[in-house]
Amino acid sequence: MAKNILICDDAAFMRMMIKDILTKNGYNVAGEAENGAKAVEKYNELKPDLVLMDITMPEMDGIAALKKIKESDSGAMVIMCSAMGQQAMVIESIQAGAKDFIVKPFQADRVIEAVKKVVG
Repeated sequence: MAKNILICDDAAFMRMMIKDILTKNGYNVAGEAENGAKAVEKYNELKPDLVLMDITMPEMDGIAALKKIKESDSGAMVIMCSAMGQQAMVIESIQAGAKDFIVKPFQADRVIEAVKKVVG
């Protein structure tokens, strides 16, 4: 059965790009969110197998959203994405419970590799 994935990014074209990569590789995009607050809301509503979460977003950033999701579901699987490959953010994401980290611009094979590693 296809894994359900929630995509969270404030840039619509980024969500579209990720969605395209995932669907071409047999994954199901359960939903999309344009900021961290929406991501938490959608996560609780959809209970996806995996979340691909951008770090830099309005209203609530990805790391804050990751922490909130982890509070409500300690088993949540989240992969963080960011254009800023700053070590501190990567470390903070992993400490907050992210399973992996993808740097933008995305390479399709890197996205799929990370997704497979986390949810198969």
